Amino acid sequence: MNTYLNPNNKSFKETLSRKIYIDKSLLIDKLNKIIDSNDSYICISRPKGFGKSTDAKMLAAYYSKGCDSSLLFNNLKIAQTDNYQKNLNKYNVIYIDMQNFYTKTNNVKEMIQLLTKAIMREILIRYNDVDFLDNNDLSFTLDDIYCETNEQFIFIIDNWDYALRYIQSEENKADFLIFLNCLLKDKDYLSLVYMTGMLPIKKIDETHMNMFDKISMLDPMTYENYMGFTEDEVKDLCYQYDMNFDNIKDWYDGYQFKNGVSIYSPKSIVKAVTTKELGNYWSKTASFENLKRYISSNYDGLKDTIHRLLIGDKITVDTSTFSNDMASVTSKDDVLTLLIHLGYLAYDSITKTVYIPNKEITDSFVSVVKEVKWPETMRLI
Repeated sequence: MNTYLNPNNKSFKETLSRKIYIDKSLLIDKLNKIIDSNDSYICISRPKGFGKSTDAKMLAAYYSKGCDSSLLFNNLKIAQTDNYQKNLNKYNVIYIDMQNFYTKTNNVKEMIQLLTKAIMREILIRYNDVDFLDNNDLSFTLDDIYCETNEQFIFIIDNWDYALRYIQSEENKADFLIFLNCLLKDKDYLSLVYMTGMLPIKKIDETHMNMFDKISMLDPMTYENYMGFTEDEVKDLCYQYDMNFDNIKDWYDGYQFKNGVSIYSPKSIVKAVTTKELGNYWSKTASFENLKRYISSNYDGLKDTIHRLLIGDKITVDTSTFSNDMASVTSKDDVLTLLIHLGYLAYDSITKTVYIPNKEITDSFVSVVKEVKWPETMRLI
């Protein structure tokens, strides 16, 4: 049984067995329509708790040759689409969780070496009759496999940006992005690349990592329904669990995209309907520590901006200055843009403004303000 090359469907099977499962399998149909095309590079960034890893595991279970997932998908929405059987368990899949590798190493160089070693080990066992040019280089190895067997691969990379959230050195960031670029860009051995993270793609220049469609809380493109739970899905859950939808909406709604789609945090909704308690489930996450850190910075009068947000104002923001990593935040606009990606602010793409989306997030801001001891804002609260 492989971990990285053609993994099995155990993780997705466990997901389906949860008390609450919302069928997001039509995401597969969207990807089936772009596979093996010039548009087959997708990077979806959204906050923690919005289902990124769940979707990545679903895709691995669907495409991977390492399992038979027909019993898992036959009763899901994807089974009603034209290309369902055509692509089911028909591809070589390489599944990578970057967090797993970065937390086991001391720096980017070690992370890349460990990742390459882990994947190469499984490749060399599977393709032991291929004459490899350099079995220490992952890109060369996949090229060799494609040339000799005509077999292509799908890369599914979860938490692609995990290292970039913590790397301080610009040189190390560049090393990591160059590695990804060399592995993924313009490769005949690729059929599809699907990456998830909290942050959008960070480019070194206009030529590196420019092949991706960057789907985010700033611009979900055509993927709005897959950024979290939709309002209809939440209404169904409220009916099943005998919860008042208006109360749920008041506490957890607010992430609204320009075509009218409204998105809710899956983690918060599941907690609320299963515990029958409306409350703040975000302050118990690691991203809450980031909220405290960046609000405390008080860049460019950020304190006054937080004050205005708490009384319900919308604040104009320039999202173009944000460099898509947490270590390079140097202005108020950078902080506000980062908080959009972390889910602590919602973005109105028409007016180019940010606002606090709901009661849960307001409660998180109040908790931070209490800890950083801003007396004027405390009096407001």
